Amino acid sequence: MEELRPHPANSSPLTPLGFLERAAYAYGNCPSIVYNTTIHTWSDTHRRCLQLASTLSSIGIKRGHVVSVLAPNIPAMYELHFAVPMSGSILNTLNTRLDARTISILLQHGQSKLVFVDHQSTSLVLEALSLFPPNTKLPILILIADDEDSTPTLSPPSFDFMDTYESMVEKGDPNFEWVRPESEWDPMVLNYTSGTTSSPKGVVHCHRGLYIVTLSSLIDWGIPNRPVFLWTLPMFHANGWSFTWGMAAVGGTNVCLRKIDVSTIYALIKQHTVTHMCGAPVVLNMLSNSLNSETLNKPVKILTSGAPPPAPVLLRTESLGFVVSHSYGLTEAAGFVVSCAWKPEWDMLPATERAKLKARQGVRTVGLAEMDVVDSESGVTVKHDGSSRGEIVFRGGSIMLGYLKDPVGTSKCMRENGWFYTGDIGVIHPDGYVEIKDRSKDVIISGGENVSSAEVESVLYLNTAVNEVAVVARPDKFWGETPCAFVSLKNDLTQRPTEKEIIEFARARLPHYMSPKSVIFRDELPKTSTGKIQKFLLREIANAMD
Repeated sequence: MEELRPHPANSSPLTPLGFLERAAYAYGNCPSIVYNTTIHTWSDTHRRCLQLASTLSSIGIKRGHVVSVLAPNIPAMYELHFAVPMSGSILNTLNTRLDARTISILLQHGQSKLVFVDHQSTSLVLEALSLFPPNTKLPILILIADDEDSTPTLSPPSFDFMDTYESMVEKGDPNFEWVRPESEWDPMVLNYTSGTTSSPKGVVHCHRGLYIVTLSSLIDWGIPNRPVFLWTLPMFHANGWSFTWGMAAVGGTNVCLRKIDVSTIYALIKQHTVTHMCGAPVVLNMLSNSLNSETLNKPVKILTSGAPPPAPVLLRTESLGFVVSHSYGLTEAAGFVVSCAWKPEWDMLPATERAKLKARQGVRTVGLAEMDVVDSESGVTVKHDGSSRGEIVFRGGSIMLGYLKDPVGTSKCMRENGWFYTGDIGVIHPDGYVEIKDRSKDVIISGGENVSSAEVESVLYLNTAVNEVAVVARPDKFWGETPCAFVSLKNDLTQRPTEKEIIEFARARLPHYMSPKSVIFRDELPKTSTGKIQKFLLREIANAMD
């Protein structure tokens, strides 16, 4: 068989963009996008993306150029996930909650040629461009004027905006031959990790990696053809965990949602018979802990990731009819690559035990080649005992090409031994399931003992008065560090617990060295746009405390 070699017939570059073309044939008259009163079919979406890609090419956007977008989960945001790379350029989705200074830094770092801007973010982007160095060539601005929103908008073309989104779609050629990748290793997206300013971490993914993670995610979650997917997960966050392209692969209906609101979410679930949705644990907490929470008429599958979800939150969410799956991933892996694959025998366990099992991260998805938990220095695998800690490492096709313009940062996590080092601390249970114990920076070392902030948080969530909690290290002259809990309480309490009562609650359930030594009550905990609690801000507060 030695004479058999790769041939053009079997070596076409893998890319998730082809899913859209297939959807137009297989699901042409089926709904692709629903947003308020707007409904598109897959034939519509395919045509509109080709037309937009055509217009981008006609104004000089070429292979390798970066095109940015600052928009919430509206139809244009979805279409741009196909149209931009179909022009040969690289898609860069920006976090809508960033400030002007950070957006300016990221646009300059990525050297964006063009920026699509939602009408509610125009002043933000214009301020960001004003911070560019003098005599710098600014990117072209295209306004996304949302006809479905009642908020007043600009009326471009204007001095600052070259054109509108819909105008660019209308001008394009529906028969445009989209620019296929020359190699499946060609860059397709540029995603910035959260919290990057002075040293931006621009994660670059190729067509091949996104193809692999998209199909892997569909298989792992068991998504059937023609699901109804509610976009509660920001599309700018790791491209919606690659379900942007995944919904085209299975002909799903994308129910778009501009803003997260509990009552609106429940209304859309009923109106469109939603079958699937995603969100960080904070979304689960909102859905299950709100005055507007409802018991569902039909089960809705919800995938959560971003932080270890507390077992009490999982239990409350599932009691309403949501079927929760827990996954783990990161921007550098293009989405989720580990999931809590459910075993039938676990269905016989009490609800509290099922919730604890589901809070674990689990096993690698089919698209990831290998996963391990190792000693960060020696690289030796830790014992499969559920208590020996190490750093979680991956290898597989969906791992990033690297950080843009940062070879040192790339080499630190993508090491010569062939592993990608996540920086997350975990254990391996005897059954082979991995569980995150902490982000490496969130481990609290108190008197020489490692304290898992995630474990302490999970216990505090058992307190029925607690709405949200985050535990960080507070400097201590004797112990070095002690756990400090930031707590927001539920709004409908008749009696609010004291700091002493919260500490005593924890001590009754944890070793004393793990229990919080201080509790800070806040109306709301600071969060990123993807729902992650901003622990770095809380650490700054704790560090400044006497």
